[in-house]
Amino acid sequence: MSETGITQATEAAFGLPAPSARVPTQVVAYDAAAPRPGERALAVETPVNVVYGSVPYAVMMTTPADLEDFAYGFSLTEGIVEGAGEIRSARVEAGEGGLRLLVELAPGRLREHLARKRAISGRTGCGVCGIDDLAALPIAPPRESATLTVGMGAIAAALAALSQGQALNRETRAVHGAAWADRDGTLVALREDVGRHNALDKLIGALMRAGTDPATGFLVITSRCSFEMVEKAARFGAAVVVAISAPTSLALERARTHGLTLCAIARDDNLTVFTGGDRLILAGGGG
Repeated sequence: MSETGITQATEAAFGLPAPSARVPTQVVAYDAAAPRPGERALAVETPVNVVYGSVPYAVMMTTPADLEDFAYGFSLTEGIVEGAGEIRSARVEAGEGGLRLLVELAPGRLREHLARKRAISGRTGCGVCGIDDLAALPIAPPRESATLTVGMGAIAAALAALSQGQALNRETRAVHGAAWADRDGTLVALREDVGRHNALDKLIGALMRAGTDPATGFLVITSRCSFEMVEKAARFGAAVVVAISAPTSLALERARTHGLTLCAIARDDNLTVFTGGDRLILAGGGG
């Protein structure tokens, strides 16, 4: 997928979401007046069994949209592949009680994966299910720190665009968003999901498929910034992460370890820089 293709996919996300991403539900609203029957859209949450070769790897609870992107991003952030070229194909099929995401790896990569396969049970709020040893907590491999600089105006522009671009969340008020912005704050790609990890994996997968250089922009996420989110960002190679909510202590520790710039509690007119402030430009809108 080209950069143009990714922009077109983002523009599609700015309109009505795919029908499979939400379902209409009859409700009754109560307020000071009489009860009012009506209809609300609920975000769809469905189990997706991620399968490499013919071997199941994980069951993740996801919003069933952009699952090919999810296959690429999840494979990278789980450490199963090092790049998009190691994935030959990804396709979705119906399974009993959910969906199956069938990912075909290059033969050598598949052999390596099967040699160290682990089973995890995925949940929308858990990124380390199945790990039975503290030493097994994931940590991204070292990467050269990007020379990217970002203006405060660019961050404000990206935050405003993220709020406007979350079409599914406007309908359901139940999903997280993750976006990639270029140096002037223009959103290049945006993905949504009931799981914050899944939203970021979908975004990273879209960027991988487009061949996006991590030095050309920054990440904006709507959720709290846990250590898993930092690890995913670092594995992709992002240098700057902007989060709507606060980070955890381990997230900050990992951001410092990886040399990331971590901005959080971010709003259109203010934010808090927890580490890496040397990449931010106080005046102007670009890097």
